[in-house]
Amino acid sequence: MEIFINGKPADIVLETEKKVGDVLAGMEKWLEGSGNRLSGLGIDGLVTGAEALPAVIERELAGIKKIDMIISSWESIAMEALSGLKNYCALIAGSSFEDRSKIINDWETSAAKTFLSTDISDLYETAKLSFSGEGISPSDLEILAGERMSELEDPCAEILKMEMTVNETAARMTELPLDVQTGRDGRAAETIRIFSRMGEKLFRLFRILNHMPAEPFEINGQPVKKYLNEFGTVLAELTAAYGNQDSVLIGDLAEYELAPRLTEFYSAVKNLAVKEG
Repeated sequence: MEIFINGKPADIVLETEKKVGDVLAGMEKWLEGSGNRLSGLGIDGLVTGAEALPAVIERELAGIKKIDMIISSWESIAMEALSGLKNYCALIAGSSFEDRSKIINDWETSAAKTFLSTDISDLYETAKLSFSGEGISPSDLEILAGERMSELEDPCAEILKMEMTVNETAARMTELPLDVQTGRDGRAAETIRIFSRMGEKLFRLFRILNHMPAEPFEINGQPVKKYLNEFGTVLAELTAAYGNQDSVLIGDLAEYELAPRLTEFYSAVKNLAVKEG
């Protein structure tokens, strides 16, 4: 039996493997940590997409003449899934009530849904609520998916575009305790929402850029993992303090902890983007 990877002969010698799944398991282990994924499989010329791989893993290797494994980067698979989500959003937004159910049923069995549910779960949960009629509109979801695509296409440009908004958000965080004390609850809630969105976007862009640099990456003299863990802990403390209307603690956390951490984190990610770009 011949084994190919993306159409090129692979130097793989089978030993104890008996089924297609055994070969795929070995390939997944080999790909681990590379940033690439198995995205499809060809068996004797018949190509199977990633969503249908579970149906062929029990097939015996005996009698198979050629296996062609299709390998793609995580980014390219994510782009396909996001593009698929955008297409479904457009279809649902322009459909009649009768057609909507069929489109959603097609989405439920799609490769895009499968990938998003495991790899971009926050967007998948947003899509699930949207398509059930309980969340944002499909049109707004389409815009959100487009933003994620832009992040993958050019993360450096997305980071550079954020600078003014990050600085404005940090400034609003220093004003948060005063907003709470003076009863401007709407503005206070909006500030926390904006801060959360900025933080989440920075985390996403950092993960896209990072893939761990050769040298240890630090923020403000701390290993990045420790810094981000502490960032998350302080954010959870702010959420609890806001729920308890503890204006003193809100003020301390917002002004002295989270506002400077946001700008520090942004500066570190921006420097990484400049280096990468």
